[in-house]
Amino acid sequence: MPSPKTAFIPKISEVQFQQQVIDLARIYGYHLTYHPFDSRRSRAGWPDLVLANSARSRVLIRELKTDVGKVSPDQLEWLGVLQLSGINAGVWRPMDLRNGHIIKDLRGDE
Repeated sequence: MPSPKTAFIPKISEVQFQQQVIDLARIYGYHLTYHPFDSRRSRAGWPDLVLANSARSRVLIRELKTDVGKVSPDQLEWLGVLQLSGINAGVWRPMDLRNGHIIKDLRGDE
């Protein structure tokens, strides 16, 4: 049985979540690229979204997961390499949308 805190939070798929993030990124002026969900011809582990906004001097690379989705070892490796290279890379989940974290990242709030 779900806890009272999560009982009324609707579950969304990763596809729905990705579309919400893309829509928000466009509202905040980001250019974006993303790889398709059928990415068998792509290198394993590359994050879902690359977001760039020249007006904000900001590039964000994000892997999207459901609230319970697991990040694969290949994805962790890519995110680590990107972060060590000074790139703002990480994982976003629907909870990050609900708590305002994604909007803060898109705006560049510290």
